[in-house]
Amino acid sequence: MSSTLSEDDIEKLFSGAPQYFARSEAHFPGAPHPSVAFPFNEELEIRDLTDHVQIEDMAWSGVTAWPHLTRDLNLDPAARKSFERHAKAHFHVRTRERPNMLSMQGLEKGTMGYQAALELPVGDSLEEEQFGFESVGTKARAVVDARKRMMSAEGHLHRLPEVEVMDRLRRNGDVYRKNDMRKRPTIETYTELFHSLMRPRDPVIDKNDHYSLINQINSLVKCLATSNVWIDLSRVEWRIRLGQILWGQTDGDELDDDTEIHDATNAAERAEERYWLLVQVLLSTELLIRLDAITADENSYNAFRPADGAYFERQANTSVKWSILLARSWLENIEVVKEEVVQKGIGKNLRPGSGWLASLVSKMVLKHSHDQETQKSTHHYTIQGRHGVRQVDGLTHFARKIQWPGIYSYESRISENAQDSVRSSSSTLATPNTTGTKSSSRSSYFGAWDVTSHHHHGQGHRVQAQRRKMAAALHASGWLSKSYVFALLLPGEALSHFLMATLLENDSEALETLGSFANLCGGFVYRGKSFWSTLCIVGRVLAAGQGATECMGWISTDVVPEDTKDGWLNIESEDVPEDLTRLGRKARIWGKKRVEKESSILGDGNENTVLPADFVVPRENSYSTPPPSITIALQTFKLLRSVENVHPSPLSELTGTPMTESPRAPDLPTHPAKFIFRVSLDGQSPEEIAFTLAYDVSFVTAHPCAPSRRVRIMKSPESPTIQQIDVSGAKEFGRASRSAHRAGHPLHKYYDYTVVHLSELIRRRQQSLADLINPDPTKKAVSRSGDKRVLVIDCITNYADQPESPMSPVLERMNSGGSTSSLALVESWGNLPGRMHLEYRKSQYGSDMEILVRALCAQKGWNALISRKKRGCLACAIREAGALGWRVIIRV
Repeated sequence: MSSTLSEDDIEKLFSGAPQYFARSEAHFPGAPHPSVAFPFNEELEIRDLTDHVQIEDMAWSGVTAWPHLTRDLNLDPAARKSFERHAKAHFHVRTRERPNMLSMQGLEKGTMGYQAALELPVGDSLEEEQFGFESVGTKARAVVDARKRMMSAEGHLHRLPEVEVMDRLRRNGDVYRKNDMRKRPTIETYTELFHSLMRPRDPVIDKNDHYSLINQINSLVKCLATSNVWIDLSRVEWRIRLGQILWGQTDGDELDDDTEIHDATNAAERAEERYWLLVQVLLSTELLIRLDAITADENSYNAFRPADGAYFERQANTSVKWSILLARSWLENIEVVKEEVVQKGIGKNLRPGSGWLASLVSKMVLKHSHDQETQKSTHHYTIQGRHGVRQVDGLTHFARKIQWPGIYSYESRISENAQDSVRSSSSTLATPNTTGTKSSSRSSYFGAWDVTSHHHHGQGHRVQAQRRKMAAALHASGWLSKSYVFALLLPGEALSHFLMATLLENDSEALETLGSFANLCGGFVYRGKSFWSTLCIVGRVLAAGQGATECMGWISTDVVPEDTKDGWLNIESEDVPEDLTRLGRKARIWGKKRVEKESSILGDGNENTVLPADFVVPRENSYSTPPPSITIALQTFKLLRSVENVHPSPLSELTGTPMTESPRAPDLPTHPAKFIFRVSLDGQSPEEIAFTLAYDVSFVTAHPCAPSRRVRIMKSPESPTIQQIDVSGAKEFGRASRSAHRAGHPLHKYYDYTVVHLSELIRRRQQSLADLINPDPTKKAVSRSGDKRVLVIDCITNYADQPESPMSPVLERMNSGGSTSSLALVESWGNLPGRMHLEYRKSQYGSDMEILVRALCAQKGWNALISRKKRGCLACAIREAGALGWRVIIRV
């Protein structure tokens, strides 16, 4: 009779097995935080395993608020030393984008990670739009009144002239870079804050020092937390719109959308909104440099006490915390320069050799209806990006990664332009008395539109969706380009839009060919290639093919739709019905105990009574009769007849796009996508099989694991259960038997799964998931795990053209039998997550078979986990499916 497994036995048995969690964190509001951990391992090469790639370039670092190191720092020791040299103590604001953008790029192309999959149904895009902010121009009456109170004698603020706002922003940039706020007397910083900018009207928190930084911080937080005054940047639409407020053109940044939305009637209204945004930035930077000061000076009397921290968390709402993120982005990336007014050019202080970047310097001619004195000023202020060269390098990096047509000439053209500052002219910021020079490529409409398609819903009925889709009109060096090149980026999906928009806005040939209306969440065909956003189901399916590449939310492939000319495309697909029932408070992530229970290594067993016989060793190729060999080739990718012409809904309904009499955005033909494959079994005549991508399904990379080398499992060929487990690591155990296994982790009998070979799945493709999971249709299936049985699609056994597949560095080391120490391993291999990143992003990996199985899932409406044999075991993938509440695993 088998003895029970001890706690030490369990730890050895599940060494290297990822465990899945969802835990609430008191200092982070909202939904619980998903995480993956290896609690039984201390080795860095195992604890550092991830299911997502690293951010490759510092230029893209603003995509997330999560702590991270980019790959260029890992690969360049000099760059990393420089980064560490300039690092300083700073305040850690407790707010994050959701979903985590690090996890949005899974190891498998076109997938995401575990954390993003759980967070997507509670993502930021589901938040309701901000009340009263339906316009870039005049706001609702409640907002206008609140702003009047803010500037009144009873309010928090004095109304500063715009030149003073800009000058204070310039000085704050100097203070931030010198990091000397904590060295100055508090009465000096208090006077600077309350002499002309603010009114001291809030109660004193720090009774010991009336002028303390704590009291200054409290006043700033109270001001920024005032409702109906400031832009709430927790709303994703306003994270994108910042650049439009600052740099939108008065002669082309407009849209007639046939709505009743009250919008800007003149340029002065837009200037007023820009003024309020600059004041918000100013207050946020004032707050941040004080928070940084007390964080760095933790041993002084000015330090943040625990009580101060708790008070700050109570007072600082989500909007305040996002304003702090904006302040960090501004201070790190933006420089405000004071220049003498000259007749021509943008000023005498432009650095030589900044050419194309110089064309993106924004001259601010500050004239305002409330600011007549600035008209006599002998100076003006320019907003300049501090890292323009880095951002342009990041743009060319992006272009190379997605194999942009003509990349070498494109790259050299940017380099040449960057050498010529003399012939460059500044693009002026939109103000009441300035206009930009019209480009031949500029559209007569400009703005951003929601193109989220819900084909079967009535007109005017907005439906929540996990992925909000957006289109925009482009023109050379527009506000989208400026947002990217100036690196004025906030965490979230906006960066992927900015990258592609900047690439197109600065490739005149592409812009002329494709047109200025860009469906940034769809795809386009250009010069023999197609490019797709990962927000589009076609992109996520085609990413599985050989030759496809992925970078920052965009897929590039040589597969193009049949009989389709160069141009933008929109794909018709429906949300998965089950996903729509799991949004917001109904999302899976809120069931913290359920997530952990349904992925537990011990199933529903008790750790004190668990037996070896309670476990099985799942395998994908346990067939009584070997399945046929299968050959698959993608024959055709078709766009079916347009179901409807979607007229993009203007984001003014959500974000406030300006309106004038300019022509409205063009109708966007929407097509269902269809893939046709040639499938041959055992060398027989091929059969044509078609799949329509009917549903907007998601794919997740199964988390890597590392089976323990110290465990040997003995099982009988007649029984799937384990007979004996040796955790001593003795080499003698099972020496004479082929029934000893070390290939993967065991799986508790609590978990029910059915393996179906791909050939069988194709034959039974009309059946429902429930019918496929039930191995015996004549009997009602009974599962200890309820209705959470999992379908495992075997794409490995007898696949004739098995593609080259990457191997996890940890598994490669184990298979080599090496006994190198962990330290030596890290020194010789370098950064292991980086190694995995390189292995899984190579374009040679993938196959038509993988495209087919993803297309099948998209037709059936199955969200699926992608589990690669050389990366992780089947048991861990089944447990992860339990954590996600998903029922399909693609085993490749």
